[in-house]
This record gives sequence, structure tokens and C-alpha cells, in this order.
Amino acid sequence: MRDLQAYCRCRVALILALAIAVAGCGTTAPQVGTVAATPVEALGQMDYETRQSEHYILRSADVISIMVFREPDLSVDRMPVGADGMVALPLIGTIPAAGMTTAELTAEVTHQLDDSGLKRPKVSINVLEFGSHQVTVEGGVEKPGVYSFRPGAKLSSAIALASGPNRVAKLREVAIFRENAQGLSVALFDYSAVRDGTMIDPVIEPGDRVVVGISGLSQFWQDLLKALPAFAIFSNVNF
Repeated sequence: MRDLQAYCRCRVALILALAIAVAGCGTTAPQVGTVAATPVEALGQMDYETRQSEHYILRSADVISIMVFREPDLSVDRMPVGADGMVALPLIGTIPAAGMTTAELTAEVTHQLDDSGLKRPKVSINVLEFGSHQVTVEGGVEKPGVYSFRPGAKLSSAIALASGPNRVAKLREVAIFRENAQGLSVALFDYSAVRDGTMIDPVIEPGDRVVVGISGLSQFWQDLLKALPAFAIFSNVNF
């Protein structure tokens, strides 16, 4: 009887050990300590930041408030930055705002009010809405679309806005298309590595286009992305 009980205990222990081993095979340990913070040049990531800039730059479609102390007639509760980057203010007229920080615009408005005859003007400018901040998310996500986001949001945030990857998403094939002074650029990311902390989670910029799974792109972009030295991330992809 004792031998039978001992045998049963051994079988239970063996089954539990096997169950734990199988469960462990399906998971990976999370990154511990300092995570990857270096862009990979070969993947076009060099112009991508991992932290929000300390100084926000105004853009078209942003909405600001301009308060002039003790001068309600010169204050504006809501003023959108026009498509031309300009704002129209009482007494001053039209002045450029896009491309400036709120501190720079405050200094400029203060200077012009002073030149217009207002004694010792005190000006405060704040951003009410980041209307310029929209990102397109498409491909292998639950809800593709165009989403508004706050400055400093990252690639992971953009994918979360689209309700996350779908069941068949190819997480190792994520491309970010971005317009810059030189034209259209593209960078590649392995989102599985991003989530594990072994690849940067880049800050997204207004107008970015995030594509999860590049097989839906035109043949031109598929050929271009396959030609990039992607450290085997894309080398085994079948389009």
C-alpha cells in the first residue's frame, strides 16, 4: 500500500513538473534593467527619438490661448494656427506661429504689443489642443484608422489606439512612413522586440503612417523594404 502511495505521489510530481516546463516554453522572460535605447541605422531608425522634446513646436491646426494681463480686448480664448502657420491677433495683426515654441511666440507677441504702444505687456500663451497630432495606423490591427494623439506618444501607443494587433498580425513587420525635409522616409521595427524592450519604442510625429505587416503595401515598397539589411527580421518573409 505504501509503495502504491509513493508511486502515485511520484506520478503527480512528474505531471506537475512537465506542466510547468511546457508552460515555460510558451513564454519569454521580460527585459530586466535598462532596455534598448539605440536606434538601428540599418533599419532607418536614426531620425527617431525615444523621448519627447522638452520644447513643443507649434504646428498648423493646433489651438492656442493668448492672454494679455489686464487687457481682455487683446486676449483670445481660442485661436487655431492656420494652414499657413499664421495667427491673427488684435492690435498686432497676422503673425507666424507654426515652427515656434510657446515661449518664442510669447516673446514675439510681447515685443509687438510693446511696439504698438502698450506699456509693459504681460503675455501668456498656452496650447489648448494638439490638433496637428494625427497618425494613420493600418494593416494588421483591430481598428485601422486615423487617430489623434498627444505629444510624446510612441509606436506602442499608436498601435494601442487602433485596439492593438489582430490575430494574424505580423508583428515583426512594422513600418513607419514619415514626411521630412528630404521627402518621404521609412523605418522598420520588430514590434515583438519593441514589446520585449530589445528595440526602441520610437516617438511618433504628426502625419506618421504606421503599417503593421508590410505585405499589404505596393510591390514597390515591398521590394524596397526587403532590400534593406534588416538583420534577418525580414529575410524570411514571403509576400
